[in-house]
Amino acid sequence: MHTLMKNARAFRDRAAAQADEFGRLAEGQSPEALFITCSDSRVIPSLITGARPGELFELRTAGSIIPAHRPDRPSSEAATIEYAVEVLGVADIVVCGHSHCGAVGAMVRREDLSGVPAVRGWLESASPPPVFVDPSAPDIAEAVQDHVLRQLRQLRDYPCVARGMAEGRLRLHGWFYEIATGSVLAHRADDDAFLPL
Repeated sequence: MHTLMKNARAFRDRAAAQADEFGRLAEGQSPEALFITCSDSRVIPSLITGARPGELFELRTAGSIIPAHRPDRPSSEAATIEYAVEVLGVADIVVCGHSHCGAVGAMVRREDLSGVPAVRGWLESASPPPVFVDPSAPDIAEAVQDHVLRQLRQLRDYPCVARGMAEGRLRLHGWFYEIATGSVLAHRADDDAFLPL
């Protein structure tokens, strides 16, 4: 934590060196995309995409889970999606899963999560669960990729997303990030496969 605090103290000086850029950011935001990914500390959207401040609107959830749209039960995730689409007018939404995902791994391996009931409940909300694959595969890539596609289907049920897609002003993308190599694969509907970007 000491290093993080030291860097935070020094950030003001680094920002002052880019006063024009930070001044523009203070006037408002107009991100290009909503980037939905896992809370995993090894997955850093701006590092993966090279995005500058203000270019990505981020939603991070355990396991990149997008809860079912429930108008009677507001959630932070639903509010973030709606704000990105309706207020910020993002043209693209990326759902990005990653290798070695603990959340998807726990679902695939049907791990006992009784000691972390909030985690268990959150993962159960991701129904249906990913396809069952070889649970010994350390990166569980196939299960994560299936999970990304399921989250995209869940996302299409949000009225603002369905409307944006129907009007041709919103596109959805499924990505898979390989932590060990930095490779990013994108789902190609024509091939029904995740292929290099």
